[in-house]
Amino acid sequence: MLPPTHSLGQSARLDSSVVVRNIVLTGHVRTRERIIFRELEIKPGDTIRVADLPGKLAWDSRKLNNTNLFITVSVTASRIADSTGIGQPEPVRSARARPAGPTPVDVFVTMKERWYALAYPVFDLADRNFNEWWYDRGRSLRRVIYGGRLDYRNVTGNNDRLGVIAEFGFLRRFFVTYQRPYIDRAQRLGFRVDALYQTNKEIAYRSRFDKLVFLRSEELLRRRLYVGASLTHRNGFYQFHGLGLRYVDNQIADTVARLNPAYYGDARTRQRYLQLSYGYRFDRRDNVAYPLRGSLITGDLIWNGLLPRDDLRQVELVASAARFWALSPKPDNRWYASSGVRGQVIFPQSQPYNDLRGLGYLQEVVRGYELYIIDGQHFGLWKNSLRYNLFNTVKHLRWVKVKQFSTFPIAAYLTGFVDAGYVSSTIARPFESRLANRPLLGTGLSLDVVTFYNVVGRFSATVNGQGQRGFYFNIAQEF
Repeated sequence: MLPPTHSLGQSARLDSSVVVRNIVLTGHVRTRERIIFRELEIKPGDTIRVADLPGKLAWDSRKLNNTNLFITVSVTASRIADSTGIGQPEPVRSARARPAGPTPVDVFVTMKERWYALAYPVFDLADRNFNEWWYDRGRSLRRVIYGGRLDYRNVTGNNDRLGVIAEFGFLRRFFVTYQRPYIDRAQRLGFRVDALYQTNKEIAYRSRFDKLVFLRSEELLRRRLYVGASLTHRNGFYQFHGLGLRYVDNQIADTVARLNPAYYGDARTRQRYLQLSYGYRFDRRDNVAYPLRGSLITGDLIWNGLLPRDDLRQVELVASAARFWALSPKPDNRWYASSGVRGQVIFPQSQPYNDLRGLGYLQEVVRGYELYIIDGQHFGLWKNSLRYNLFNTVKHLRWVKVKQFSTFPIAAYLTGFVDAGYVSSTIARPFESRLANRPLLGTGLSLDVVTFYNVVGRFSATVNGQGQRGFYFNIAQEF
């Protein structure tokens, strides 16, 4: 949820200044103070124009909110002399009575921490999204994944995170990861380690007519294993860099290689390689789950096949840029817009089927084509939205005794959208694709509900470039 912005009183002089005396933190129980101060641009001793103060307070609140450590965050300032909030009208003074220097203020950061350790059962779907399972897979419970997950955030109070997954059913998956954003005194350098082991008795071994074709067996059809580590570096507040190294070992059954010799290429049943990756992100959004203001730029360069005996030789570049803005600067503004582009290129063009992913996976979807996947080496995607805020509120549930769950933020937006995309593919003919190598257009309306712990549910009515209408539900995420 978005924090409230801070407004100045009508009588405040916009050309006057304040000086920050203290920053007072309240509401943090586990989170270390240095993690909170890391997000604050405002520092003790700063002299700030009154006209600039509301914006600085709002962005500091948003940065703290984007750490996902808190349910609610409020950053406000109060004058020291009379304890009157900066947002309140000050008494009218004559020019002679006006103080000569900046007005001293204290900044108050009030937070309500989340419940950090969540161990919960899993009941998930194996398909790409809910709509594929609902419309194309007959709502089969055989395609359900069940098990348990542990998501332990802020383990040591340093915004670190431990994740453990054990899942069964459609697949067997065991995953563990630990990440800590800062390990140095300057709070710039961090690290992450993770490992995955997964087996399947049913897999999508090819696509046909832009739909996945599955094979099921009582024997194992695929085994996946990887271990990896990465270093992260954060410049200032908004720039992030990551350098990762991963070892990958994949194996399929002979049956899969016979049905699709291109799965790993040349009818191979095993694929082992070392991967080096670099990622860059400039993230100045007001809310990472559902941004209304700000911008996002990302770039990822992935080099698969560092060693002479590696089974995969591939260089992949993925980049995106998105802008989010309010259509009016007024405090009661309800209209917002966004536009973003994303693209991928892979070299060389001849690659195993398993390592070619175009549009239709995760959030890389032209809305209106939720039921299709379009495989290929390169793609471009352009997404545009116009949003109207129906309501944005926070409910306090007095009957809930655990304070981390007693605050329930909820907002809803009516959204109109127009998307366009294109997939360049050399495998369109052998895999009988009807959507590759042609423009893709989609439009429609959606109701977006933003609620507890930044979960975004989207109900969409769409029309695509083929004239097909659909009604879809997604757990949404922007670029």
